[in-house]
Amino acid sequence: MLKTSLTGSPVETCSFRGRQFFIKRDDLLHRSFSGNKARKFYYYLDNHFEGINRLISYGSTQANSLYSFSALAKLKNWHFDFYVNRIPSYVKSNPKGNYRAAIENGANIIDFSTLSPNSEMPNGNIETYIKHEVIPNCTDTIFVPEGGHCKEAAYGVNMLAKEITDWAQQNNIENINIALPSGTGTTALFLQQYFIQQKLPFKVLTCACVGSDEYLKKQFFELCPTQQFHPSIINAGRKYHFGKLYDEFYAIWKELREETGIEFELLYDPLGWISLLNYLAITPNDTLPVLYIHQGGLLGNETMQPRYERKSSLKAGSNACLNASRSS
Repeated sequence: MLKTSLTGSPVETCSFRGRQFFIKRDDLLHRSFSGNKARKFYYYLDNHFEGINRLISYGSTQANSLYSFSALAKLKNWHFDFYVNRIPSYVKSNPKGNYRAAIENGANIIDFSTLSPNSEMPNGNIETYIKHEVIPNCTDTIFVPEGGHCKEAAYGVNMLAKEITDWAQQNNIENINIALPSGTGTTALFLQQYFIQQKLPFKVLTCACVGSDEYLKKQFFELCPTQQFHPSIINAGRKYHFGKLYDEFYAIWKELREETGIEFELLYDPLGWISLLNYLAITPNDTLPVLYIHQGGLLGNETMQPRYERKSSLKAGSNACLNASRSS
C-alpha cells in the first residue's frame, strides 16, 4: 500500500503573478515519504537487503531526510543512527518538526560535538568519521550520504521523470521547463540525465540553496562526470545564506499560498520561486511552459513559520517604537 502511494502524484495548473504554471504535487505522496525524499529513498524501500539491521546517515536536526529516514527504518525494522553537528539545548527541550517526528519514530540522533573523534579526522567531518570509525565496525549497516546524495537515488527519481514524460505526452506537451530548488542537486541531476538519455528536449532548471553555484556543480560532478547531463543552474540575482530568514522569502511564500492555494515549504521553495521568476524575467524569449516540482518538506514549516512570525513581530514592534519616538 505504501509503495503505491509513492508514485503518480498529480499535476495541478495554477496562475501566479499573471503566468500559468504546472505544479507536480509530490508533497501529496505518502506522509512519511513526501516530496523528493520519497523519490530518492525509494530504492531502499523497494529492495530487500539481506543481513542489514542498521541505517546510518547525517545532516541537520531539522533535515527533511531525518524524518523520512526514520520512517524508512521503522518500516524496515532497522535501527537508525543519524549524526548531527550539534543538538541545541532548546531543540532538545522543545522538539518540533522533523526532529520531533524522527524521535517519535525511534531515531537515535547523535550529537557529533559530544563525541571524541580520532584526532586525524579532518575538521571534525561527520562523513569521514562515520566511514572511518563507525562503518568498519558494523557488518549489518547501510550508510546513505547526507540528503540521499548517491547513485541509488536515480532508482526513484527515474520513476518521477517517467511520470512527467507520460503526463507531458498525455497533454500534448512536446517541450517544457522543469524547475525545482536544490540542496545537493541529486534530484535535478538525475531528472536531466533521464530526459537526455530518452532523447527528450525537456530542460531542468535548478538553483543552489545550500551553497554557491560552484558547490552545486561539484555535487553534480560527484555523481555524474558527464557535464552534458547536468541541469541548468539559475539564480535569484543575489546571494542568500542558507537557513537565514529573509523578508522576501516569507512574502513570496504567503503570496504563493494566497494565489495558488498551495502551501510550499519555507526553506527551499522561496528561493526556488524567486530564482525561477528571475530567470523568466531575464529570459523573455524562453516561452516554454513551466512545471514546478513541489518537493514536500512541509513538516519543516512547523519550525520555520514561527521563526518568521517572531521576526515579523519584532520588526513591527521596532517600527512602532521608531514612529512613536519620531512623533514625540
